[in-house]
Amino acid sequence: MRSEKAMYEERTYRRVSKPENLVCYEVVCKETDLFCCTSTELKAFIEERTLFYRNQLETYIRQRPEFQDSLAPLPADSLAPRIVREMLEASAVLGVGPMACVAGAVAEFIGRDVEPRSDEYIIENGGDIFLRTLRERKVSIYAKDSPYSGRIGIKLQPGQGAYGVCTSSATVGPSLSFGRADAVCVVGRSSLFSDGLATRLGNIVHKEDDIGSALEEGRAFPGVTAIVIILGKRLGVWGDVDLISM
Repeated sequence: MRSEKAMYEERTYRRVSKPENLVCYEVVCKETDLFCCTSTELKAFIEERTLFYRNQLETYIRQRPEFQDSLAPLPADSLAPRIVREMLEASAVLGVGPMACVAGAVAEFIGRDVEPRSDEYIIENGGDIFLRTLRERKVSIYAKDSPYSGRIGIKLQPGQGAYGVCTSSATVGPSLSFGRADAVCVVGRSSLFSDGLATRLGNIVHKEDDIGSALEEGRAFPGVTAIVIILGKRLGVWGDVDLISM
């Protein structure tokens, strides 16, 4: 299975600092590199669930190789595992290949499994985050050589359900992007969907003048609460977002 934006050399991707009230640890399984914070130690449980979802995805890719390689949506498959079905559904809405959603999908599915065992959790998969919080949290935005990189972030408020915070970049990491944006950060209720949308918007930002049209396009999708786009010295923001200095 293709890398889920695992960044072994770029620890700047760890965009949520270790919360004092949670237990934090890493879970690494092949290309999957998770940073997890939960109310109690759940590392063994998360390792098991990570293997479970990876096995489902790898098995499906062996049966349907185009699922891994396609840059366009594929037909739905009612017999596929749930994680695959939801990736196919989201990619069909967004007009991207299903693997554009994979990092956010793994983070979200593990978060769903963790939720009955932990009233708060942060699951970060190579920079894509699914979290539920009872306290205010700050998530920094990494944008390579942009002057905004690591200097701005998003403040997330507690008690509003789970958040999906995902970033696509043409200049950071191995993720495929046809644009030039240093960072396209999407905040929504699903990290699976936010991951795919960040990819879609990143593909259309080739120059500074494209930022406005990308924001307009992104805001049309339901469940999206905020978008931040960075290209060099230009910054574009839309939505219900508390942008902060880090």
